[in-house]
Amino acid sequence: MSELNELVEQWDQHDGRRRIGSRPRTIDEYFEVERPLLMPLPEEPFETGRVFTPRVDRYSQIAVRTNRYSVPVRLIGKRVRVMLHASHLVVYDKNVEVARHERLIAKGSCRLELDHYLEALIRKPGAFPGATALEQARSAGKFTPVHDAWWAAAVKAHGDTEGTRALIEVLLMARHIPHEYLVAGLATALRAGALTADAVALEARKAAQTEDETAPATSSALATGQPPATVTFLHEWKLNHLPPDTRPLPSVTPYDQLLRRRASGGDHREGEAQ
Repeated sequence: MSELNELVEQWDQHDGRRRIGSRPRTIDEYFEVERPLLMPLPEEPFETGRVFTPRVDRYSQIAVRTNRYSVPVRLIGKRVRVMLHASHLVVYDKNVEVARHERLIAKGSCRLELDHYLEALIRKPGAFPGATALEQARSAGKFTPVHDAWWAAAVKAHGDTEGTRALIEVLLMARHIPHEYLVAGLATALRAGALTADAVALEARKAAQTEDETAPATSSALATGQPPATVTFLHEWKLNHLPPDTRPLPSVTPYDQLLRRRASGGDHREGEAQ
């Protein structure tokens, strides 16, 4: 589309220099005369999409033209508003956007978003391995081999049901943690053998924080041509600047002497009692 738009722009510029018949002015010159007489463009953009109001079926899907698209499971049984465009469609619950899909071209196709089914799957984790939405997420690269590896380890450690439920809890975090940080958290937790959703969340936030801290330093270094500065924690700096410790290592000999005195004193009192 971008290439076609560039061609249209070139054709428009070329046509502006053309003269119609034997007229003394070009098209661009006549347009400059007409420009002040034109009405201003509307403040609100013209909506080019087509509106549909389908009802969400029991599979949490809507039918638009000849294809089906998923929406969040909480909308089952409700009517939603769909704005269908040339390359995508947007689903609204009242005035709130709840789903956005790339438009399907082939008839009878189905596009499912795994995130739309997580609330239902966490209650029935046994349906997760065979879910069509999971296969589509794998094909789209949203469910990565790192997800699979962590899932397999969690199932081995906690069993099929609890391990799968832990994975679904991780997937729910993707609603407020960016995908790349979540994958990094999964990889770090897998290497450490931390097979809980809380551990993944912690490692994902660490990855996000590390990038946020290093990005300003890297940008500054690129601007000045200097290598990025390294961060040294205060306690490390203090330890590195302490004078050498020449004191001898502590000894427990005085305590042994106290124990021997106590033992000898106890024996002496027993003799007196006898």
